[in-house]
Amino acid sequence: MVISAVAAAVTGLAALAISYLFFPVTGMEVQGARMFPRSEAWNAVPSYASLLFLNTNALERDIETNPWVKGAVVLKDWESGIVTVEVEERRAVLDGDLRGRRAVVSADGTELPGLGGAGLNRVELDEVQLEEIVKVGEVFEENDIVLDSVDEVDARGIAVTVEGQRVLFASTVGSGQARALERLFVENPEAPYFDLRSPERVVVGAKPGGDSEASSGAGLGG
Repeated sequence: MVISAVAAAVTGLAALAISYLFFPVTGMEVQGARMFPRSEAWNAVPSYASLLFLNTNALERDIETNPWVKGAVVLKDWESGIVTVEVEERRAVLDGDLRGRRAVVSADGTELPGLGGAGLNRVELDEVQLEEIVKVGEVFEENDIVLDSVDEVDARGIAVTVEGQRVLFASTVGSGQARALERLFVENPEAPYFDLRSPERVVVGAKPGGDSEASSGAGLGG
């Protein structure tokens, strides 16, 4: 039994040595990273790693533990030995003051360690309002709409910038409203804001709040 164990160990070491000699990891490229430290990708790869035994799924999961990383794809180049890591990063969309605690948050609700260069207004809000913003951000994302920033939170509602346009909403936004925004953005490029505070309705406003100037509205059914 001892001899068998030694033989198995020697065989395993030989296999590792051969795999490293013929398929070594010779380098790493990290693409799409601005805030994610490239050194973290290198640190996640064992010394003297071989392409044969490099677990790309495990490496992707390891990289995705960094809050800046929304998604990662790891590719092996068998000819060069270079491992390429393609990173999709999160962006800060909210610089929030939660009753004295600062919270920098991405569109999917992940709390980030900093602004990452984003120029955002500091917004005062509470935990309930933050939860509402995260839920609406998820609705936007499901409908391929980009939330750029959260600009104001006050008695009128929550003002955000969406694909360069100013949008006002209250506690919830429906998928139908989100889908209608894309069409209304194109049809009303000069509109100062789009009001989503009425359920199942998008109002194209002449002025935020629509108090002193007329607004035009459209239900989602017609």
